[in-house]
Amino acid sequence: VAAMASEPSTQSRVMFQAADKTEEPPHRKLGKLTVKYNRKDLQRRLDIEEWIDGQLHLLFDCEEEEIPELEIDIDELLELADEGQRTRLQELLQECGKPKEDFINALLYRIKGLRKMSGPLKK
Repeated sequence: VAAMASEPSTQSRVMFQAADKTEEPPHRKLGKLTVKYNRKDLQRRLDIEEWIDGQLHLLFDCEEEEIPELEIDIDELLELADEGQRTRLQELLQECGKPKEDFINALLYRIKGLRKMSGPLKK
């Protein structure tokens, strides 16, 4: 085994196989993920994250490279009470010169349905 490890060109990875079991194709692992996490909930979360990204471009009125270092963590927001969510978003967006209340209200409305999903994602 030591000789194989010292020669990465001949053996680049280690594989373990059961006697009568063939290796599962990679797409089957994705199927296991979607059983644990509801695919519609994951898609909804992705849609919200893409919406946030687009709105930040509009709020800061600049290219992606010029947006200040800013991360809106949906899971973090879901752990806060309603007024805490609003306060946290105002803190995150304090550098933005444009009115941000419409964005904050729209985001809070969009994440309301995600509360039930926050438990399994935080395991």
